[in-house]
Amino acid sequence: MRLDRPIGTWLLLLPGWWAIMLAGGGARGVDIGLMALFGVGAIIMRGAGCIVNDLWDRELDRKVERTRLRPLAAGTVSRRDALLFAALLSGAGFLILLQMSVVAIVLGMLTVPLIVAYPLMKRVTWWPQAFLGVTFNAGVLIGWAAVAGSVPVAAWALYAAGILWTLAYDTVYAHQDKDDDALVGIRSTARLFGARSQWWVSGFYVASCVLLLLAFVMAGAGWLSCLLLLLPAGHAAWQVKSWHMDDARSSLVTFRAARDFGLLVLLAAML
Repeated sequence: MRLDRPIGTWLLLLPGWWAIMLAGGGARGVDIGLMALFGVGAIIMRGAGCIVNDLWDRELDRKVERTRLRPLAAGTVSRRDALLFAALLSGAGFLILLQMSVVAIVLGMLTVPLIVAYPLMKRVTWWPQAFLGVTFNAGVLIGWAAVAGSVPVAAWALYAAGILWTLAYDTVYAHQDKDDDALVGIRSTARLFGARSQWWVSGFYVASCVLLLLAFVMAGAGWLSCLLLLLPAGHAAWQVKSWHMDDARSSLVTFRAARDFGLLVLLAAML
């Protein structure tokens, strides 16, 4: 479940929290119980997603230095037990989803095929990071539907902003493994963009910030809330400027900093 590496849970959770805050009119109107449900759901479904990913990738993971000791790759957990555990977690996630509106339940069910298919994308497209964005940010649509019972244009703008944010941080993340990935044939935007990655990541962040502002305006956010979006924008600029793409440690640190970008967006939404 990668409980020892909570960054993935944060990155899955925060878009849903953005949507709950914006749809509810900020912190004063927020449903704390719904926020808590999303928190528990993010832990559970991120864990299930990690297991599905490792089931698909166990043979590839053995050939990559950073992943060769994962339980399925190392053989310390059987496929049968992993499948059983993933089913258990998915069932718990479904029970959480049932506490929400009908539209939210339907949207949540539609994400299941995406979760299962995501690990396959690195074998068939150079853009698996885009597919991850579509999957990981579905919480925006689910969260907005859970609050409002519908998914307006503002929610779709927020969803698109989240996808571009994911493209930025996951391209950075993929730079850790680009040499091993090239050897075993794994595709990624890091390999696709190569030396131009810093420019691409900058562009993704700029587009994400523009769409965030658009979503906030359409949701009726006040001027202070919109002004506060300068904080995540400035943080993104700092991330890109300080990132050394050929240094795996720098890529990891920059990737983890994406959580702080998301928290700053949440702060703006709260106000």
